[in-house]
Amino acid sequence: MKLISIVSRAAVATVVTTTVAGFAAVALPAAASAAAPAFKLRPAITGHVEKVSRTAPLSTSDCLAQIGIHCYSPLQYRTAYNLNPLYSRGITGKGRTIVIVDSFGSPTIQHDLEVFDAQFGLPNTNVQIVKAGNVPPFDPANADHVGWAQETTLDVEYAHAIAPDAKIVLVETPVAETEGVTGLPEMMDAEKALIDKGVGDVISQSFGATENTFPGFDKGDFSSIQKLRYAYTDAALHGVTVLAASGDAGATDYQANGEDLYTYPVNSWPSSDPLVTSIGGTQLNLDNSGKRVSNDVVWNDGYGAGGGGLSHVFPRPLFQAGVQNVVGNHRGTPDISMSAAVDGGAWVYYTFVGADSPWHIFGGTSEATPIFSGIVALADQQAGRRLGDINAALYLLGAGSTHTHLPTGLVDVTSGDNSFEGVTGFPAKPGYDLSSGWGTIDANKFVPALAFL
Repeated sequence: MKLISIVSRAAVATVVTTTVAGFAAVALPAAASAAAPAFKLRPAITGHVEKVSRTAPLSTSDCLAQIGIHCYSPLQYRTAYNLNPLYSRGITGKGRTIVIVDSFGSPTIQHDLEVFDAQFGLPNTNVQIVKAGNVPPFDPANADHVGWAQETTLDVEYAHAIAPDAKIVLVETPVAETEGVTGLPEMMDAEKALIDKGVGDVISQSFGATENTFPGFDKGDFSSIQKLRYAYTDAALHGVTVLAASGDAGATDYQANGEDLYTYPVNSWPSSDPLVTSIGGTQLNLDNSGKRVSNDVVWNDGYGAGGGGLSHVFPRPLFQAGVQNVVGNHRGTPDISMSAAVDGGAWVYYTFVGADSPWHIFGGTSEATPIFSGIVALADQQAGRRLGDINAALYLLGAGSTHTHLPTGLVDVTSGDNSFEGVTGFPAKPGYDLSSGWGTIDANKFVPALAFL
């Protein structure tokens, strides 16, 4: 994993898009997961702004004055996404469970969440930690451990901030990054095990690998991805919603060495999977109270850009038939977008390293994904049931919003693009597009509309 300094380029992740003939989306059983792909699994966290850690979070205006970027608290997101009316009606995620999957986890996650909650006046919750295997002890000198602990903290704190009464289950997997091939099978095994036990209403995944890096891809053999899909077919059967970050390198993403970007558009899995809802990134411009100063745009702030484009692997799913003019014969990503910019990053609190200055700023679609997992938990509570795979409903709402102007709560993002590092991406435009999906949301309208479907 790479971190991004305020003067360096975007870095971490492995999740985005392109085209080649797809195959039928048929998953193999769990036993087939033994075939290990030859990529290096990376958390999708991008845009830790180094050298700006603080003893306490700053206001947006102070961030602009002292650091030169916007920074936001969970209370500002609650205002920006119009969540407070839902909370006032008792829609808080109560009775619902968000499953967060990360390698290694964080040794201080419970303590850090409690301090984060106290800072912003949020209710406490106990994080249930599930160790899916022999998770090694945290090593603060191990960059992989630190990177995944940062990812874990961002995921947990912002899923909880959006759905404060939802139960949080953190799944820690014992990925050994030096081996590079065991991460995804272990994660899929862990997810399937929880799904089969009835644990979890929505799964938040802030990780991925570029489709092109999977074995056999260059020969048109996509079986190495097919063999990993068993957790998602299981989720669909059990009515569990699965989310994944669309990536942080715009229309391109990382090659197998984890250092170089492809020089043409690519996509990543699991974001590209039709059984997964792909979460893209926007940049918000908020004042200190969380009110918008201007409309959201596609995240592309020099530190990174929201992943999006066309899958090389998966054909156009049925739910995207209405946007065939955009996606052609391929699965397009993202489906929806939330806050992900570094210039507009989220305050995160952790003490596993640098406990004397524990407040840090993060961005990336790995911020957007746990935020949206909280939205799904709210909708599950409103519906009184699991919503399961929400893609068909999301695209039905998109069609209603675009063609009949129904109050679906979808907010179109029509400015910006996700071109990145010389690779031409996709412009935002009215309706569905390959840089923001259906745009973003007004939660007070979107949550009831999604729950109704």
